[in-house]
Amino acid sequence: MKLVYDGHVHTPYCPHGSADSFSAYAEAAIQKGYSGLTFTEHAPLPKSFVDPTPFKDSGMQQGQLSGYFQELNALKRYYHSHLTIRTGLEVDYIEGYEEEIRTFLNEVGEELDDAILSVHFLKQKEKWYCLDYSPDVFGELVEATGSLEEVYRNYFQALLHSIKSDLGQFKPSRIGHITLVRKFHTKFPPDFSYEEEIVKVLDEIAKKGLELDYNGAGMMKEFCREPYPPAWIAREALKRNIPLVYGSDAHTAKGLKQGYKELIGKEAFKMPSTR
Repeated sequence: MKLVYDGHVHTPYCPHGSADSFSAYAEAAIQKGYSGLTFTEHAPLPKSFVDPTPFKDSGMQQGQLSGYFQELNALKRYYHSHLTIRTGLEVDYIEGYEEEIRTFLNEVGEELDDAILSVHFLKQKEKWYCLDYSPDVFGELVEATGSLEEVYRNYFQALLHSIKSDLGQFKPSRIGHITLVRKFHTKFPPDFSYEEEIVKVLDEIAKKGLELDYNGAGMMKEFCREPYPPAWIAREALKRNIPLVYGSDAHTAKGLKQGYKELIGKEAFKMPSTR
């Protein structure tokens, strides 16, 4: 089976990504035999939330959105006979900021064909951490939390809250990289089971009728070397009839199709739903 759609692609608007142009991604997709892409740039963070990363580069600035949408509309017109291009965003779910997130989605929702809802930030002792920023930051989070097991528990609890949250009619229909907490798992190996937490997350995704981002980026990470989620969780998702949408999470044009050679059959992947 040929993998023909990538539902999680970043852009030159990513402040921690590359300067590769939209057309560079589109041309790379055509060369790889893709039928389409969803561009899912990191949405601006809530205005009252202070980005905890050193360079404050976790998402686009609010003022960039208009240009982002305009460029994508032009790209759609240019490649319409060669590639299906969908306008999307990767929206951060940050607990306690639901009202601001809902307001933002109401403002931009009409522009979106597709979107992903992800958890990158966890709070501990009044301090926010970007859990996937680096092994050192992850280690700080573990120390502040008290144990690796508690970090996993907090992460999956945040995922559950994101799935259950009322973010309005434009809430993203796909949940992003649900095992991102394992990005550094070979450096911080869990000696406990988290299957119960995973089952709760998958059951809630199925109940809400949402899709799952099957993200290949983890395969390329030094301390991960597995997709988000790994195969056993993907199979559990399929048992619940949860649509899996492949995403490279590429931040460069060369990154398309990274990590897609996994044990589950590629026929399992679906096209993302549209609004």
